[in-house]
Amino acid sequence: MLYQSTRSEHRVSDTAAILEGIAPDGGLYIDPKLAERPFDWQGCLTLPPLGMAERILSHLLPGFANMGALVRRAYEGKFESEELTPLRKVGDDFVLELFHGPTAAFKDVALSMLPQLVTAARGQEGVKDRIVILTATSGDTGKAALEGFHDVEGTGILVFYPDAGVSPVQKAQMVTQAGTNVKVCAVRGNFDDCQTGVKRAFAALTGDALPAGCRLSSANSINIGRLAPQVVYYFIAYAELVRRGEIALGDKVDYVVPTGNFGDILAGYFAKLMGLPVGTLVCASNANRVLTDFLETGVYDKRRDFLKTASPSMDILVSSNLERLLFLASGGDTALVADCMRKLSAEGVYRFPEEAMARIRGDFAAGCCNEEDCLKTIGRVWKELGYLCDTHTAVAMKAAQDYKCAQKADRKTVVLSTASPYKFPAAVLKAIGGNTEGDEFAQMERLAEIAGVPIPRGLRGLKERPVLYRDVIDADAIVEYVRQQLN
Repeated sequence: MLYQSTRSEHRVSDTAAILEGIAPDGGLYIDPKLAERPFDWQGCLTLPPLGMAERILSHLLPGFANMGALVRRAYEGKFESEELTPLRKVGDDFVLELFHGPTAAFKDVALSMLPQLVTAARGQEGVKDRIVILTATSGDTGKAALEGFHDVEGTGILVFYPDAGVSPVQKAQMVTQAGTNVKVCAVRGNFDDCQTGVKRAFAALTGDALPAGCRLSSANSINIGRLAPQVVYYFIAYAELVRRGEIALGDKVDYVVPTGNFGDILAGYFAKLMGLPVGTLVCASNANRVLTDFLETGVYDKRRDFLKTASPSMDILVSSNLERLLFLASGGDTALVADCMRKLSAEGVYRFPEEAMARIRGDFAAGCCNEEDCLKTIGRVWKELGYLCDTHTAVAMKAAQDYKCAQKADRKTVVLSTASPYKFPAAVLKAIGGNTEGDEFAQMERLAEIAGVPIPRGLRGLKERPVLYRDVIDADAIVEYVRQQLN
């Protein structure tokens, strides 16, 4: 099966798409025929979680041999729950907990799988080159990628994160990461600066500009191998609702997703294209509401102040994966997508055609949550429902409440919970009226005492681990920094 660039007719195999990460023209790889290829979604729902993962990934990435073995190596024994992503009933809604992996964030589901895909693709494509993974992170992707790729034969990984733009817990997770093939660097700037710098590195370091025996790839969701595994937990949630008798097979379910780079919610749209009865996908934004404004107006405008919030993984003004949705909504109009991306880069703004926006609004809704309401939601949910959520999940829970009130919807609603509250203990403690004295590691211990829930094993003892990476660079130095690390 061939994957196509969103910006041209350039096509490659699914294995090659994962090794490349991003198309030579700067576009993102996508299966243009996904909605047309039949998939037995009902049969898939009868399988256990790892069986679902094998079936879904074999459909999305059919060029890979022995997908079952890859799935088992990715997940068995690595998650704290055999369900992989357990579903909790919280009040009238359901929370899909995606944070039971090694780094206590939703990225683990995809980034436990991606190294297996890269290694397999390398073998199937007959590639002997070392694959160097370039990654920009707003907090969670970096550690999850480091955890997945450290010491993987034939690979290296280089992670850039915004200095002062991640939580102390997130930073500690990254700068203490051991591994012979690992490098971590802070950037003076925000996530968009990191992401732009990484994309420039891909564009600049090609052909003779790369050392012999070296190739670049990505662990960000611009890589289709990062995005595909995220489709799986939409099926897991739906199957569990059917199993509990909460819905009948075929009933539509709304999913509310805290959204930054648009990959997690786009995975839900892929699930819908594969036949899963997904109702509305509610895109929940924090105070950086660029996606909310786009879905409401059809204008994507990054020319605004960048706000640092209590939900830093959503502090993003350039949502890269939206490009794939533009391709699908425009009927595969690569010239239109390329023009929009050119305008976004050169002018900071583009307008998407209203006819295509109408198609998008048929599947997506928008909601946003400011800082005050985020903390209020954490406090309310804890006090009234006895459930402790992190700052990103709170944004989605507020958006879910607003959407249901506005639509008077009676469908079951699943809120995607993307991180453990222990990754953001200061904000969570403040929200529930706890003592916020001391550093975030002391706050984690205090939060555990209040909640009666153990600190995730991947976060325990972080403070005592030695700091291994202290580099800090300007955003415009990323390309040269990558060049130096490759030599």
